[in-house]
Amino acid sequence: LALSRDLARFERLGRILPPEDKDAALFPEPIGGRWACLHRPVRGPEYVRRDVWLSFSRDLRRWEGGRPLLAARRGCWWDADKIGAGPPPLATEAGWLVGYHGVKATVAGGIYRFGLALLDRRDPFRVLGRTSAWCLAPEAPYERVGDVPNVVFPCGWLVREGVVHLYYGGADTCVCLATAPLERLLAALR
Repeated sequence: LALSRDLARFERLGRILPPEDKDAALFPEPIGGRWACLHRPVRGPEYVRRDVWLSFSRDLRRWEGGRPLLAARRGCWWDADKIGAGPPPLATEAGWLVGYHGVKATVAGGIYRFGLALLDRRDPFRVLGRTSAWCLAPEAPYERVGDVPNVVFPCGWLVREGVVHLYYGGADTCVCLATAPLERLLAALR
């Protein structure tokens, strides 16, 4: 983890989670006096490596209470193989809006798609909703052909005048932008 106030000078805090952990996304503000982080362990039994976990810290250095939050679904779902956190959660009046990537294994390789979940603002272990269908999938040539084909990988987002601007990787080759009204995304979770 590194902190910066001007994006020119950085204070490096070092690793915040154990090695062999990925897809981390810090919540933008403390919850109940503690920082929260979504992440996905990559060591351990298969069921551990497939799911998004939630952990807490008082100082951004020591993390505790980690346990599964969102599970990769079983069966023929679009996010059945594994899932991982995307951009930092967005605080909304409805709750924490969480974007994540879901992977479906196929004989031609994995397909990475983008979905949403909604968490309670005070108790983020309480999942209020999760999209059953993906919100964004690789369709354009720059999302389907590249270093890793068939990938849309959410990286960052912001809300401007009620519109979410999602920055995502396309086929691990280019940076892309998708937009949608915030209310439309929240409606997909109701």
